[in-house]
Amino acid sequence: MKLTVAQKILASHLESGNLIPGEEIAIRIDQTLTQDATGTLVYLEFERIGLSRIKAPLSVSYVDHNTLQTSFENADDHAFLQSAASKFGVRFSRPGNGICHQVHLERFGAPGATLIGSDSHTPTAGGLGALGIGAGGLDVAAAMAGYPFMLACPEIVHVWLDGSLPPWCSAKDVILEVLRRLDVEGGVGKVMEYGGPGVASLNVPQRATITNMGAELGATSSVFPSDSQTRAWLRAQGREDSWKAIKADSGAKYHAEVRINLSELEPLAACPHSPGKVRPVRELEGTPLVQVCVGSCTNSSLQDMVTLAAILKGRRIHPRVSLTVSPGSRQVFKAIAANGALADMVAAGARIVEVACGPCIGMGQAPSSGGATLRTFNRNFKGRSGTADAQCYLSGVETAAASAVAGAICDPRSLGESPVIRIPKKFEIDDSMILEPADDPASVEIIKGPNIKSLPDFDALPDCLRGKVLLRVEDNITTDDILPGGAKVLPLRSNIPAISKFAFSGIDPTFAVRAQQAGTGFVIARNNYGQGSSREHAALAPRHLGLRAVIAASFARIHRSNLINFGILPLLFRDAGPCAEFDKEDELEISGIHAGLAQGGAIALKNLTKGNEYVLRHDLSAREAEMVKAGGLLNLIRDKARQPA
Repeated sequence: MKLTVAQKILASHLESGNLIPGEEIAIRIDQTLTQDATGTLVYLEFERIGLSRIKAPLSVSYVDHNTLQTSFENADDHAFLQSAASKFGVRFSRPGNGICHQVHLERFGAPGATLIGSDSHTPTAGGLGALGIGAGGLDVAAAMAGYPFMLACPEIVHVWLDGSLPPWCSAKDVILEVLRRLDVEGGVGKVMEYGGPGVASLNVPQRATITNMGAELGATSSVFPSDSQTRAWLRAQGREDSWKAIKADSGAKYHAEVRINLSELEPLAACPHSPGKVRPVRELEGTPLVQVCVGSCTNSSLQDMVTLAAILKGRRIHPRVSLTVSPGSRQVFKAIAANGALADMVAAGARIVEVACGPCIGMGQAPSSGGATLRTFNRNFKGRSGTADAQCYLSGVETAAASAVAGAICDPRSLGESPVIRIPKKFEIDDSMILEPADDPASVEIIKGPNIKSLPDFDALPDCLRGKVLLRVEDNITTDDILPGGAKVLPLRSNIPAISKFAFSGIDPTFAVRAQQAGTGFVIARNNYGQGSSREHAALAPRHLGLRAVIAASFARIHRSNLINFGILPLLFRDAGPCAEFDKEDELEISGIHAGLAQGGAIALKNLTKGNEYVLRHDLSAREAEMVKAGGLLNLIRDKARQPA
């Protein structure tokens, strides 16, 4: 059988199932990663499982999200994470060492490896020829405990690249072009596999930008072949022994193909408020800006930083614009300090912020009221910047730099000859801020501050549910809509009762109070419910408030898994049409749940307020149905943790 790159990795890690799209498969996991915004729950979950040490070959805990320490909560989380990592056998990347995806690419990623992470942009590792998959924290905790990762076998889409990038275009324009064609649901249930002669012209940081933003397509993962570019990158990182060649077999079959001639691309930007609303920059020229931000896990590599500095050299930031720069790792930060790029940025008027995610997740640098901000980030959901009425655009570094100087969105091709960027053949290696776990785990005490609360216990799913419609929402509801980020909410990630008060607060500030008073209830949604981040809090917080089922036309992959992991029933309308027939506070009854789950058949829904009846369906596997009935994954595995996986 002729296999693609993704199929080769899946096949070599297959524990059960068949590589038939849609069939549930189990794959062995080589590496896991967590970050601090989701990691506190992962280690609380791992602790609840009951193992004294991880069974995964490699796990790394990164601190990169909640680094703004305006009170004790974030610092307490960091102390908890460091002590838990030391006790459980996990490497710990300290605050200031860098963004998880950038550091993992530099120091741990390996061609052919499987990686799951409690962050939706874990597919960044696909730039190295690894299969990185974003997952809910409980799935990551299970993988750390040695359990295989379960997923629906994805379709493989071939993104065929010809030519090479023209001046002033970048890898960001490649993924924006894919988003322009496919939009935010175009990758659901798929792996985007890049191939063709154009691949050879892209180095690993450029490839990682593309695989990173595959998450915005809803894709399970994105991956490049492992070739001479991959080998050169690993050699520069002093890790050439991790390299192996991986390419698709000649004649391998794909489920679909997207063809892009790199030479024909032009600078692109995503418009408010979706990464899929992509237009040419030339059509947006003159849009006044108050802020430009460069960085995030998408565009914070050394190549991105040097590109920014080269364009800014000898120029000044427009008086109206605040330019912030977030280097992706300490390795990158030290390099730009040594090669003069940092001085060129500062001379131009840039503000250098911490080596962390920062503004990308609303952790500082909120733009002014009603202002337009241009960012090299991966998401521009409404309110994500920290300012509810801000207009957020996404672009590559070249467009961001030109626009910061112009004071408005600017086509960088107007600047004349583009700079020639070269990255070094060898990087300075300093892993002193990656701490090894303790040799004697029994000697380590896990530190828990007052904001770190134990996980709630959840009961099993009854055969009949009766409750009110707590909320009715439209298409493409994001995890930011369900549970916002930002400096006010993120510090509460290890305190479910406290963070639950913010559930759906941007849509309906009364939701938390009404849900808690109701005790049991439902959400009605249209298409692609739960797109965005991997934050399991977006399932866990509503579950804590009493949410027992979400009825939608379709679900985003990771959020659907998180709902199941915490015993929330994801049910499906035949299409989005019936959603309009429900109103908030309608009394509903869902009956015959257990039989419907066991037989894979229909489940009855009655709108008792309006007198209407519906037949709902589900797409849960037998394993997922068992999890929901048990009240969640943790209820199933915590008593089996000491048995062989």
